[in-house]
Amino acid sequence: MHLFFQEKWEVEGLQTVGILLVVCSSLKLMHFLGLIDISVADSVEDDFELSTVCHRPESMDKLQEQTKFTKKELQVLYRGFKNECPSGVVNEENFKNIYSQFFPQGDSSMYAHFLFEAFDTNKNGSVSFEDFVFGLSIILRGTINDRLNWAFNLYDLNKDGCITKEEMLDIMRSIYDMMGKYTYPTMQDDAPREHVESFFQKMDRNNDGVVTIEEFIESCKKDENIMQSMQLFDNVI
Repeated sequence: MHLFFQEKWEVEGLQTVGILLVVCSSLKLMHFLGLIDISVADSVEDDFELSTVCHRPESMDKLQEQTKFTKKELQVLYRGFKNECPSGVVNEENFKNIYSQFFPQGDSSMYAHFLFEAFDTNKNGSVSFEDFVFGLSIILRGTINDRLNWAFNLYDLNKDGCITKEEMLDIMRSIYDMMGKYTYPTMQDDAPREHVESFFQKMDRNNDGVVTIEEFIESCKKDENIMQSMQLFDNVI
C-alpha cells in the first residue's frame, strides 16, 4: 500500500515520537479511506442515504455546526468512511486490521487500541462517523492547544488528568512493537524505558512523577519538532 508519507524515526528525540505518530497515523487512516484528496466530481452525494447502513449519522447541517468542516468536506469524508465501513461504525477489531496494513513489519495492535480509545469518545466499543469527524475536526482544524489536548488525552490512558511513567511506557512499547524490531535492530530492549525517562525529564516540570496537561502543552510548544509536526495537519483537506 502506498503510504501518504514515510515516518522519520530518529534515535534522538524519541520522547516526541508519539506526537509525530498521531500525525502519521491520522493521515494514513485518511489516505486509506480515500479522504486526503478533496478534488472529487460534482456528483458527490448530497445526503447521507445508504440503505445498508446500521448506524445513520446526523444531518450534514448539524455536523457542519458542530465541526470546522464545510458541507462538501463532510460529504467527501462520509463517502470515504462508508466505502470502508458500510455498517456506519468501526469496531476495534476492524480498526486494528486497518492499522496492521500500515505497519506490516511490526505489531500495531496495542497502539491501534490506544488510538481507537481516543476516537471512541462515547466508550461504546465502536467509532461512528460522528466520532471520526469530531476527532478529525480537532486534529486538522483545531488550534495548537486543541490538538495537544487531544494528544494528551491519547496518552492519559486512565483519563485521570495526568500522564504517569507507566502509561508512557505502555505507549512507548506499543510504538516500538508497531515499528518492528527488525526495522531498527540497533535499539535495545530497555530503550522504551530510557525514552520515557527522557520524556519526563523534559516535561515533568515540578518533578512530581506525573505530567499534567499544563506541563505537556507548555513543553510541547517549546519543542520545534513537535510544532513542525502540528503544521503537517494544515491544508490536508
